[in-house]
Amino acid sequence: RTSRLLALRISQADSYCKMKCAAIALALQGATGLVAPRLTVKSSALNAATLEVAPATSEALQTAANEARGLAMDSIAAAKSGHLGLPLGAAEMGAVLFGQSMTFNPDDPQWVNRDRFVLSAGHGSMFLYSWLHLAGYDIPKDEVANFRQHHSATPGHPEFPNSEHTTPGIEATTGPLGAGISNCAGLAAASKMSAAMFNTPEHTIFDNHIFCMVGDGCLQEGVSAEASCFAAHEKLDNLIVLYDANDVTLDKMAEFTQSEDVGARYEAYGWDVITLTDGHDLKAIYEAIEEAKANDNGKPTMIIAKTEIGRGIDEVAGTNAAHGEAGVAYVDEARKNLGLPADKWHVSDDTYKFFADRKAAQKSQYDAWQATYKAWQAANPEQAKILQDGIDGKTPSEAELLKAIPKGSGEAEATRISGSAIINDIAAAMPLYISGSADLHGSNKNYIKGAGDFGADFGKSYKGRNVYYGIREHAMGCIMNGFAYYGLFRPSGATFLVFADYMRAAVRIAALAELPVSYIWTHDSIGVGEDGPTHQPVETVSGLRAFPNLDVFRPADYEETAGAYVGAAVRTNGPTALILSRQNLDQTGTTSREDTLKGGYVAVKESGDLKCIIIATGSELQHAVAAAKQIGGGVRVVSMPCMERFDRQSDAYKAEVLPDSCRKRVAMEAGVSTMWYKYVGLDGKVIGVDRFGFSAPGDIVMAELGMTADNCAKEVKAYM
Repeated sequence: RTSRLLALRISQADSYCKMKCAAIALALQGATGLVAPRLTVKSSALNAATLEVAPATSEALQTAANEARGLAMDSIAAAKSGHLGLPLGAAEMGAVLFGQSMTFNPDDPQWVNRDRFVLSAGHGSMFLYSWLHLAGYDIPKDEVANFRQHHSATPGHPEFPNSEHTTPGIEATTGPLGAGISNCAGLAAASKMSAAMFNTPEHTIFDNHIFCMVGDGCLQEGVSAEASCFAAHEKLDNLIVLYDANDVTLDKMAEFTQSEDVGARYEAYGWDVITLTDGHDLKAIYEAIEEAKANDNGKPTMIIAKTEIGRGIDEVAGTNAAHGEAGVAYVDEARKNLGLPADKWHVSDDTYKFFADRKAAQKSQYDAWQATYKAWQAANPEQAKILQDGIDGKTPSEAELLKAIPKGSGEAEATRISGSAIINDIAAAMPLYISGSADLHGSNKNYIKGAGDFGADFGKSYKGRNVYYGIREHAMGCIMNGFAYYGLFRPSGATFLVFADYMRAAVRIAALAELPVSYIWTHDSIGVGEDGPTHQPVETVSGLRAFPNLDVFRPADYEETAGAYVGAAVRTNGPTALILSRQNLDQTGTTSREDTLKGGYVAVKESGDLKCIIIATGSELQHAVAAAKQIGGGVRVVSMPCMERFDRQSDAYKAEVLPDSCRKRVAMEAGVSTMWYKYVGLDGKVIGVDRFGFSAPGDIVMAELGMTADNCAKEVKAYM
């Protein structure tokens, strides 16, 4: 069969292809100075020309592609778990990306100007592990073989380096489909922002590209459409997406659930679209990628590569059965047909040498960049310090930031209004702190004054630190994660709290990946009032507190808002939610920005013997303080702006704030009551809102549902 195909391809190589032999040969050697024009002849003719003019390069890449297929087969078969389809179907794209087109240094996987590659279709993770191993990253073959095992460096889906996994070369935690391509919009935006902030006419520090591989599932998820529109609108032409268009989803062939022309859809968004009818054609893949890299026309690029899922396992190839593990039963025969020897996890010496030579060539480019970087540092010492702090993840200390925020006016105000001043103090002290909103800057009050707006046209620039996401909350969450994955910026973004549910998938990944992202969610309770129950969150805060590794602050006034912003700004191992009010709140005079960072503290000390503790948070602290005055005597008021931070304090401190000797405990919050029982106990009482609200002025809704000082005092007295 192979000889017949080769003969056919050679016979089809027309004179036009032969005239392009020199250009093709240079392209296959990775030349960037000469990019062959797009050819319209059939891919079979191009294959023939490729074999004719550059056998060494094409054969090395094809051998590597087949050996990568073998690694995927062997690892998934050994694990009895995994997804064979993509690693086998997209192998040629991996060969070109890692063997020719991308810029990186495996010995310095955190190099700031590296190209980034994100496997949005994260279920095909063996694709990524195989190519990172071949490319020379510190992923030994035994880790490749240890796929999906406990404590391995090769988990089931790619995980951004964190306290659980430190696998080099993983640029984003992926698996939830559509998230990776959306993260890449953030990575591409961060790259544009870096170039605008730090490049000078004399020195180019940032000129990298963001590569992403997606499948049909990623493009069916709505978030990918949101983020793709954002990327086109802001002219992120450094983003290149390779679409593994194999016409298959997990359950069925793709035609069962989709019929749109994806290419036309992306052209309508404002993308360049290149379609490869043979997504296994090494030369065509290389040519398309180089064309995309060369285009500085304000358009991101989608390369639609028509591939055969599960290629190499004839029994399932091209069908939805190839997506997962169904091909495992046939891998031994498939390996033979690919020309692989009997020993598993085979990589030839020639392939290792090819990538060693590639690594050496990349090192020369890396060394040249380092020389430019040192010259830039010498010429721009202030900018160099800012950049180095970003690379190192260095922020001002808590004490420095607390000092940078002046005292408040003492007048009643909404915590979103408090935040509007405080975020500007934070931004002044942290030049790489950025903000953004899903079309609600005017309501969220999170605009960084004088910092400009990010993007293209309409007075925006890539230096701007305020990002306008449009009404795209899910994409905003993913794009913020992309900014964080890039490694320099401290992103924050805002919308109404009730719309946080649109972002939950992105918040979960931020918590899992330990990303230093801040969410500013305003209009935090039934106090929203007239907009009614559709916009009055009652369950949302508790739902957010359920996430591991998400700090949730609900501050009570200006001082606590200052502490909350500082806590979010200095946190390096996970995201933080800032839950802020629409309505004005009293400044009780009992709060502390420093103690806010402990999560919970004594706001009002009891006089005399301790008889009861009232625990409150956010807008309800003012009512708890007033109620304690009404009750008098032995009532302590504890402010609990952040449960997660309080829970991380020492047992001694927690016992000091909530002594075991006092079992009479009442908690108050304008939300569902469930979470508070861990502090008050089953014998305690929670004054909460275990129902949806209604449309009326906010103070009326609050009063009708028991969120007043008088009702708090009444309930506590009855309980005592």
